[in-house]
This record gives sequence, C-alpha cells and structure tokens, in this order.
Amino acid sequence: MKTQKEKKLKTSIRKWILVFIVFLILSGITAFPIESELSFLINHSSYFPELMKNWLITIYNAVGETNSKYPFLSYGTDWLAFAHLVIAVVFIGPLMNPVKNIWVIQFGMIACIMIFPLALIAGPIRDIPFFWQLIDCSFGVFGFIPLYLCYRKIKILELTQ
Repeated sequence: MKTQKEKKLKTSIRKWILVFIVFLILSGITAFPIESELSFLINHSSYFPELMKNWLITIYNAVGETNSKYPFLSYGTDWLAFAHLVIAVVFIGPLMNPVKNIWVIQFGMIACIMIFPLALIAGPIRDIPFFWQLIDCSFGVFGFIPLYLCYRKIKILELTQ
C-alpha cells in the first residue's frame, strides 16, 4: 500500500513534469509561425526597450526576406518545432514511472545546461546580440528548475520504495 508521502511526491513530480511538457510543446509550436509572431511582437513593441525593438525588426526583416526568396529554409524551423514535440513525448515515461525513468529527467537537465555553451559560443559567431543570448540561456534556467525539483523528489521517492 502506498503511503501518503509517496502519493504526495508522485503528485508533485507529475505536476512539475506536466509543466515542463507544456512549456516544451509551447516553445515547439511557436517555432512554426515565426514571421507572424514577429509581426505581432513588432506591432506591440512599445512595451520593449529600444534595443530589443530594433533587434526584433531586424529579425522580422531577415525572416520575411528569406521566406519570400527561400521559403524552404523555414523547413529547418519546422524540424526544430518537431524536435520540441518529440522531446516532450519522451517525458511521458517519467510521468508514468518517475523512478524507472529518472534518466529522462537527467537527460533534460543536461540538455538545459548545454544551452549555455551553445548560446554563448554560437551567439557571437552568428552576430546575435548578447542580451538575446541571455534570453536564450534563460530557457536553460527555466527548464532546469522544474527538472531539478523532479529529480530531487524522485530520489526521495526511490528511497520510499
């Protein structure tokens, strides 16, 4: 029979994993309509600092020009979106059996950490402004936190079984 502590741990773990899955899916599906999203952001850019507004306009112009001349290049961001959705599916394993599938949580934490060198190495090479590299790094931070909380709780759960 499951103890109350075990039930609470599993519920908490599942909530954090669901939060992570939802954000993975949202970040994935937002990679499909990039040009439309940028247009929306630019139309509402009065809320942003000037530096960010200018960067968004630069990105919008580049995406628009690329889409008009080379629409097939957006297929790459379609695959990026697809990858987010596939990775989200992987987290169903720990949702169903957190102890057995703790490796998925560890994989996710490692992936979140790997965002930092990618953003901070590739960013300057690709002429990405530093403030935008930090925004990219924030995905690693905000992804790592719920996964780390899950990891700690799964380790505690493991001891109760």
